[in-house]
Amino acid sequence: MESTMDYAPNILVVDDVISNLVVLSEMIRAAGYVARPVTSAQQALIAIKAYEPQLILLDISMPDIDGYGFCTMLKNNVNTREIPIIFISALDSTEDKIKGLKLGVVDYITKPFIIEELTLRINTHLKIYKMQRELEIYNKKLYQIINDQMHKIYEGQKNIIYALTKLMEKKNDAIGKHLKSLGRNCRLLAMSLQFCSKYKSEVTNSFVDTIELVAPLHDIGMIAISDKMLLKKTKLSTQEMEIMKTHTDIGANTLKEIYSNNVHNEFLKMAADIARYHHEKWDGSGYPKGLSKNEIPLCARIVSIVDMYDTLISEKCYKRAYTHEESVKIINKESGISLDPDIVEFFNKIQKQWEKEDIEGIKTGLL
Repeated sequence: MESTMDYAPNILVVDDVISNLVVLSEMIRAAGYVARPVTSAQQALIAIKAYEPQLILLDISMPDIDGYGFCTMLKNNVNTREIPIIFISALDSTEDKIKGLKLGVVDYITKPFIIEELTLRINTHLKIYKMQRELEIYNKKLYQIINDQMHKIYEGQKNIIYALTKLMEKKNDAIGKHLKSLGRNCRLLAMSLQFCSKYKSEVTNSFVDTIELVAPLHDIGMIAISDKMLLKKTKLSTQEMEIMKTHTDIGANTLKEIYSNNVHNEFLKMAADIARYHHEKWDGSGYPKGLSKNEIPLCARIVSIVDMYDTLISEKCYKRAYTHEESVKIINKESGISLDPDIVEFFNKIQKQWEKEDIEGIKTGLL
């Protein structure tokens, strides 16, 4: 019901005593409202559906269903539970009143009632009901406005990620070639973890969507590394290797700087964690922090496996491309050393799907 009650409100009166109905109906009409008198709970249900009353005056002592039972029925129904109910009864003990209030009635008036008092109470509860309905309408409109704005922000955040990914692709083909497959395979691996109770609470649908989007940014720090070093066909020197390792902190710090101005952007937060920690190793021998096991963020542990696979099957200036089977064997050898053994187990369950999609990608020219 979204009416703001600019018309005369309907008030349902439920009482099996005709004389009470007549008195109450006349009082309601005199107050400027529309009376809808009925003599039973069954009739009341029909009237509620037909007239959508804004208030119900309900007698407790009725032959078929008493007021307590009928009130309980209405409060348990999502379509009627918000309608305010005033009990009107000759039962005036404290226990009777408390029982009614516990059931959800808004007021309790004992017979014989004073017309002026009853009129004032009806006016008060109708005003409250009207304000509640207006507040609901306002909240719905506000929710829609906020939802629309959040959608715009969400799209804007995604565009930031897309722009950064495109920037990496322009760096050189060696960096940009497999970004699409990397994101796709991270999604598949993360989705498989949702079937494991250990990861179920952390790997939500939002987590899966986010890791697919931001995984391609894992090496964004490579933008600061010279092409001469990136394209070198011989083994890097010790000094060059140390410079190369700085790409993790460079990338993470760059993303953190962007994130500091967009603190609600969960994309950038995960992207920064992946950029910094995707070269950490399960046994603690990785860089830049030497983290081990579950100290390494889950998103980075997932990307580590996917990144290793992607690197192995790709031809680089310093290596040939390994076959899918060779790559799977190498990854399994690294289980518990470089890679999270639990996640490697799930990798083994879905790796055939990766092989299939990689072949399709090569055929279509996507890889």
